[in-house]
Amino acid sequence: MGDSTLNFSLLHRTCSLVVILCIVHLSVTLFYYLRTLDLRLSFVQNQQMQVLSDIKNSTISLEVIIPKATSSALKNANNFVLNVTEKAKVLEKCPDPSPILVGPLRVEFGSSVSLDVVRRENPRLSSGGRYKPDGCVALQKVAMIIPFRNREEHLKYWLYYLHPILQRQQLDYGVYVINQYGDETFNRAKLLNVGYAEALKEYDYDCFVFSDVDLIPMDDRNTYKCYSQPRHLSVSMDKFGFKLPYLQYFGGVSSMSKEQYLKINGFPNNYWGWGGEDDDIFNRLSARGMSISRPSAEIGKCRMIRHNRDAKNEANPQRFNRIAHTRQTMDRDGINSLKYEVVNIEKDQLFTKITVDVGRPER
Repeated sequence: MGDSTLNFSLLHRTCSLVVILCIVHLSVTLFYYLRTLDLRLSFVQNQQMQVLSDIKNSTISLEVIIPKATSSALKNANNFVLNVTEKAKVLEKCPDPSPILVGPLRVEFGSSVSLDVVRRENPRLSSGGRYKPDGCVALQKVAMIIPFRNREEHLKYWLYYLHPILQRQQLDYGVYVINQYGDETFNRAKLLNVGYAEALKEYDYDCFVFSDVDLIPMDDRNTYKCYSQPRHLSVSMDKFGFKLPYLQYFGGVSSMSKEQYLKINGFPNNYWGWGGEDDDIFNRLSARGMSISRPSAEIGKCRMIRHNRDAKNEANPQRFNRIAHTRQTMDRDGINSLKYEVVNIEKDQLFTKITVDVGRPER
C-alpha cells in the first residue's frame, strides 16, 4: 500500500512538472512568434493583452487542480510568463526628428568608391537595398526612385553617402534604380513613373522620393520623407551657388506621398531629352491646389557631381510648348497612360535595378 501511494505521488508530481514545462514552452514560443509579426500596433496590443489574460487564467485554474506542493513552482512559472510578455511589448513609433542625426556632412568626390566597401559598411541592408529600423517603427515607408543610364560612378557615390543618412533618419526604405534600356533619347520623367509603379509591386510604400543620381545632401537633417505638401529637397545646390535658381524650381530631388502623386496623375511621359518636366510637375501641383514645401537653405544644401551632359539627352526643343499646355494634357498624360516593358530586374544588397524599355519619342 505504501509503495502504491509513493508511486502515485511520484506520478502526480511528474504530471504537474510536465504541465509547468508546457506553460513555459508555450510562453517562450509565443514571445518569439510575436517578435516576427509585422502587424499594426493596435492589433498586436489587443492580441497581446488577450494572450496574457489567457495565460493568467490557465495558471489560476491549474493552481486549483494541482496540489499545493507544486504552487511555488507555478508561481515561478507565472512570473516567467510576465517577464517574457513584458519584453514582447510592441515597438513604439520612431521619434520625429530622429535623435541620431549628426547635422552638416562633409561630402567629397575626390576618390573612387567601391561597391564592396559600401556593402561592408551597411551590413543591415536586406536584398534590394531594403532597410527598416530595429528599435522603433518607422513613420513612413519610402521608395527612393533614381532615373538612370550609364552613371555607374555617380551611383556608387549616391549609395555610399545616402544609405548611412537614410538609416540615421530611421526610415523604412528601399532604393530603386530605374535604368533606361537602349540608346533612345532619355526620358527622366517617364522613368520616375516606372519607379513608382514597380516599387508598389514589392511593398506598400506611402512616400516616394525622386532623386537624380548626381545629387548628394550635405545635412542629414534634410529628411528624405514626405510632408503635408509636396517637398522640394535639393533647394540649395552648389551648382547654383547654394541658392534657389527660381521660385518654381522643383528639380533634382523631391518627394510626394502616394496621395499627392496620384492627385497630379504622376509625371508626364512625353518629355524626351533634357529639361521641362520639372516645370510641368510644378504646373500640375499648382493646378491641383498644392504648394511646394522646402527645408531651409542651410539644411537643404547639396552637392552635384560635375559631369558633361550625356549623349541622347540633348535639350528638348518641345519643352516650352508642352509646359504651356500642362493643364490641358495632365489628365490624360501621366501614370494613367504609362506604358513600358521590363527587360531585367537585378537585386543587389544596395539597390534594386530595374531595366526598362520606355519606347521612343514620336517622330
